[in-house]
Amino acid sequence: MSEKAMANPRQLPLDLGHDAELSRDSLVVSPANAKAVALIDRWPDWPSPVVILAGPTGSGKTHLGEVWAEAADARRLPTDRLGEASQVSQAGRPILIDGLEARGFDETALFHLINSVQSANSFLLMTSRSFPNAWGVKLADLGSRLKAATVVEIGEPDDMLLAGVITKLFADRQLEVEAHVVSYLVSRMERSLSTAGRVVERLDRAALEQKSRITRGLAAQVLTAMDQGQGEFEL
Repeated sequence: MSEKAMANPRQLPLDLGHDAELSRDSLVVSPANAKAVALIDRWPDWPSPVVILAGPTGSGKTHLGEVWAEAADARRLPTDRLGEASQVSQAGRPILIDGLEARGFDETALFHLINSVQSANSFLLMTSRSFPNAWGVKLADLGSRLKAATVVEIGEPDDMLLAGVITKLFADRQLEVEAHVVSYLVSRMERSLSTAGRVVERLDRAALEQKSRITRGLAAQVLTAMDQGQGEFEL
């Protein structure tokens, strides 16, 4: 070990397992997601039994889906298990399909699943990065069902949403960070809620390693390291 390293030992942070909290109380609402949140909160008073939340990666679709799934006691159905329509019909439980990708699913199975949900007077919530008209659906009957669904767009996270999420993530870790540091992060990071989580985690680790407060300078250092794809960073 070098003399410099011995003179300036770094504290190795423990992984305390700060999993993302996907509850309704932890949901930050802004103009970017207000319509989607309002619809989730309206359940079961929905305009149609099938709802689709469409928005870019990192916009909070999964969080909203989990909030609804908890409230509705919904069954989470992976996209590769859409053929289980008969079981769904018998159970009558609401269904959540998170992350349905264009041209990446069994159209016939989804058609039968929607029919089963409707026959059981139940509900289906799907999330996707694109709108149904961009899914390239070839099955006419499925296309008709999707046109009857309620589609709500979730916009790219705005400054208000990103700042609220970052502040909440720091608070969850019992970290007090000044508002100007949060504003600095919002103005320079990728506009994604998932990225916000990674930034907060890296800042927490860096502050522990360097035994320092989370400052604007440390924030700049972490963002630069992340932009350059570095696993670690040095003062």
